[in-house]
Order: sequence, then structure tokens, then C-alpha cells
Amino acid sequence: MPLEIKVLKIGDEHVLDTVKRGVFDGALDPRATKEFLSDPRHHLAVALDDASVVGFASAVHYVHPDKQAPEMWINEVGVAPSHRGRGVGKAILESLLGVARNLGCAEAWVLTNRANEAAVQLYKSCGGVEAPSNQVMFRFRLSSNGR
Repeated sequence: MPLEIKVLKIGDEHVLDTVKRGVFDGALDPRATKEFLSDPRHHLAVALDDASVVGFASAVHYVHPDKQAPEMWINEVGVAPSHRGRGVGKAILESLLGVARNLGCAEAWVLTNRANEAAVQLYKSCGGVEAPSNQVMFRFRLSSNGR
């Protein structure tokens, strides 16, 4: 049975009931899942293998007062170790890029660590163009539990 790629909507929370180990960084919070899927600017695409989630990518599309068109920020991509190297990440990411096109986004972007060779190759394989190397990301911890 081929993999199914699905962009989740509100009411699809049950799709995340069975997730292979290594797809997400940790356990899913049902409240946060429902809140995420309830927000029309949040997007979550998953790859299903026999009704089990084996990969995902999440993104946010946003508008800004000085931008002519919305943009898509790809937040995270994860694939179960058992399904890596099989095109799962590419299929999921291409699905999200399709969502961005349908929303009229002018561009999509993602950050990764240059040492994450698999991610770099994934983004290049989907047509991503590497930004200048002098960019730096800063994190601001706003609470003790990260939420």
C-alpha cells in the first residue's frame, strides 16, 4: 500500500492517534493539537503508512504590513527512522509547498543547521535555494517550560 500524504484540518486530530517513534520530538498534547489545527494559518501535513503517521511537516502562513503577499514559514519536518531515505520528507514538504501556492504565498522558507545534511539535501531537492551563510538565528526562552 503506497503512502498517503494528508494535510490535516480541524477534526482530524484522530489521525495523530498512531504515530511511529521518532516522528515528533516528544509526546503529542491533545489540547495543543486541537488548538494548532483550529488555527487556519497553521498547517500540518502527515505521511501515513497503513494508518500510522510516519512523517510530518508543520508550517505557518502569515501576512505582514510591508509584504505584498503572504509567506509560508516551514517550522519543522520529521520522519520516522524506519522511513527515512524513501522520499517521505520530500512528499510531505511538497504537499505543504502546494498549500502555500494555493494560499497565494510569494515564498516559503525554513531554517536548519548546516550540519544537518539530510535536511539540507531535502530542502535542495524541493527547489530550495540556500540563503547567504552570514545569517544567524537567535532564540528567546520566554518561560521555564518552553510554552
